[in-house]
Amino acid sequence: MAMLQFTDEQIVFQEVPGEVSLAFTVAGCPLGCKGCHSSYSWRSDQGTALTPLYLQHRLDSYKGLISCVLFLGGEWQPDALIALLELSRSANLNTCLYTGLDDVSPALKQRLTYLKTGRWHSERGGLDSLHTNQIFTDLRTGQRLNHLFIRQ
Repeated sequence: MAMLQFTDEQIVFQEVPGEVSLAFTVAGCPLGCKGCHSSYSWRSDQGTALTPLYLQHRLDSYKGLISCVLFLGGEWQPDALIALLELSRSANLNTCLYTGLDDVSPALKQRLTYLKTGRWHSERGGLDSLHTNQIFTDLRTGQRLNHLFIRQ
């Protein structure tokens, strides 16, 4: 089975509104969006192996402190990502995927709580822009949550 690698692991507060998320930037993104803030992570031959055992160790370390696990990429290896999503859900955590694609497979969606879709276009901005092409969705309700990223 293919294995995901990650270049960054951090606790984040703004990427998933209302959640404290353990976030992994997955190495090897094939999209190569111009202006990507994580272009350093495009190479797939770098990073640390994101195995189920590693993730379980991190989930145990943060038990009671996080509410969500966020994957910034990884949809290009769906079987590996699904295993990690299932592990996260079995720990009673919400799950989120940030992808530059316009959609992902039903198999991924059914294991996600939240999904951010859409390629990065610098002229349109990200989720904090009223003009963005990106969409942040709560998959439990189908509600678009982009308004939560806009500063008033």
